[in-house]
Amino acid sequence: MFEAARPRLEAIAYRLLGSANDAEDAVQDTFLRWQAADRESIEAPEAWLTKVLTNICLNRLTSARARRETYVGQWLPEPVLAGDRMLGPSETVEQRESVSIAVLTLMERLSARERVVYVLREAFGYSHGEIAEVLDLTEPNCQQIYRRAKQHLAAGRRRVPVDAAAARKIVEEFLAAALSGRTDSLVRLLTDDAISIGDGGGVVFSLPRPVTGALRVARFLRGLFEPSEAKWEMIGGRPTLFAAVANGVPALVLVVGDRVAGVVSLDVTEDGIAAVHAQVNPGKLERVTREWAAGEHGEALPDTW
Repeated sequence: MFEAARPRLEAIAYRLLGSANDAEDAVQDTFLRWQAADRESIEAPEAWLTKVLTNICLNRLTSARARRETYVGQWLPEPVLAGDRMLGPSETVEQRESVSIAVLTLMERLSARERVVYVLREAFGYSHGEIAEVLDLTEPNCQQIYRRAKQHLAAGRRRVPVDAAAARKIVEEFLAAALSGRTDSLVRLLTDDAISIGDGGGVVFSLPRPVTGALRVARFLRGLFEPSEAKWEMIGGRPTLFAAVANGVPALVLVVGDRVAGVVSLDVTEDGIAAVHAQVNPGKLERVTREWAAGEHGEALPDTW
């Protein structure tokens, strides 16, 4: 019974914590409590498991935010490749949006309870009554928290849904512009208020603050993609480049040997690329590396460096 529920629990935990590793640990802690419980007295196992997992995640969110105050550089969620069960349901726009890197990053602005209410309601379709029972709140209070969470996240643009073929085309166009050496080629692909954020976790160099504005982002990316042995050394060697879908958006995957050394996610909206999120922290690429090794990922992109 627990194993049947595990994919749903992992998907909830990932959205709440923004970390695949932490999500796996939270689900395992839930399993240990399930093993120790008097299961014959549990009338609704799904609700019981959701409540236990949610409380574990609430505690982890509190400690995670304390750790992030001392985090080196910018913090980004851990990327997850298409096909990974941790992404959970993706039938609706709301479900796909809730797992994008952009929205997971925005959710850091929410209180822990706001995040739980938003995720359970928006991504998993729980009623306010069900969420109120999970959090030991009244239903009106739960509705109020949900409205507040929606207001905090309302500034985000609607993303363009992509499949593998569309993602490859977008990534190829982005890479060609980045390697062209021409700033204007990149500016044309970006929204006016585009932002670029990199997460190296203090292990791989990344800028300590986001780069904002189409022109500044284009100049930064142009320099980032200039060939340099020193840059390749930082990630362990010269990478082979692939196009993929990560968290529902086109992504450039950098592979060195048998290891994923970076995932550059492109937040594509109807107006252009609104954000470039570069995850190069090795500690946040372990699951992606395992999934990459186990799955099909097509041909490498042309090496035009």
